Amino acid sequence: MRIVFMGTPEFAVPSLRALVEAGHEIAGVFTQPDKPVGRHQNRLQSCPVKEYALSADIPVYQPAKLRDGEALSALRELSPELIAVAAYGKILPPDILALPKYGCVNVHSSLLPRYRGAAPINWAILNGEDKTGVTIMYMAEGLDTGDILTQGETAIGIDENAQQLTARLAELGAELLVKTVEDIAAGTVSPVPQDESGACYAPMLSKELSPIDWTQPARRVHDQTRGLYPWPAAAAELDGVRCKVLRTKLTGETDRRPAGTVAQADKKGLKIVCGDGIILEIEELQPDGKKPMAAAAFLAGHPVKGPL
Repeated sequence: MRIVFMGTPEFAVPSLRALVEAGHEIAGVFTQPDKPVGRHQNRLQSCPVKEYALSADIPVYQPAKLRDGEALSALRELSPELIAVAAYGKILPPDILALPKYGCVNVHSSLLPRYRGAAPINWAILNGEDKTGVTIMYMAEGLDTGDILTQGETAIGIDENAQQLTARLAELGAELLVKTVEDIAAGTVSPVPQDESGACYAPMLSKELSPIDWTQPARRVHDQTRGLYPWPAAAAELDGVRCKVLRTKLTGETDRRPAGTVAQADKKGLKIVCGDGIILEIEELQPDGKKPMAAAAFLAGHPVKGPL
């Protein structure tokens, strides 16, 4: 099938690669414009999808806008039978959605209608879900509201963070996308409307979510650490030093002292009492301006006492 692919981050690369390896004709790749990076913002950095597309000799398009007619004109010249989208980062206008013969499909990293929006993987972990998955859907004008074509489910590990889960879902999404495209070509897909009663949203992350509240249950703090990794990261002040808390562990140990009490702070570990009386261990952290380090390494120069 002749396909135009739209995607930007690492999550989208397996889907594009899978389409190429399945023998589909990728007429072009649309991705976000290069972003300035570095201290002085004077160097442009390509996204992962662009890097892969160039390595595979696929034409790359990076329109700043999709509604000024230029993107539509380029797509008409490419004449795709299908547009496949995975974490592109732009909303497709109606004239683009209506262009391909077989429509536009999207790889969404949740079990829709749950967790529509920008950060479904993070919010599934933040909310303590024990499972999630990937949905391949027809795209519509609403936010992740199109009919479902297929879904794949997977368990979320108790210590799995958002970065690790993203990598797993990217591979699952690629597998489902290739199978769905085959079914579309064969005319065997059966679109299913989403049940609006089960819809919930996963808004963009912000640093406002970072501060740890030790009066919360240990599991919730643990989920916060996992769900906000690697950005914006959970954060706490330890020995007067603001630190990103990168990795925690549920110990199962209990303590009747107030939330925020430092239950242990030595070379064997840094453990904090949470609001439900369960002790949470901080295994890895990153002080402001420093590199990530084990909690024991931090404690060597910062004898944490408490309460936090």
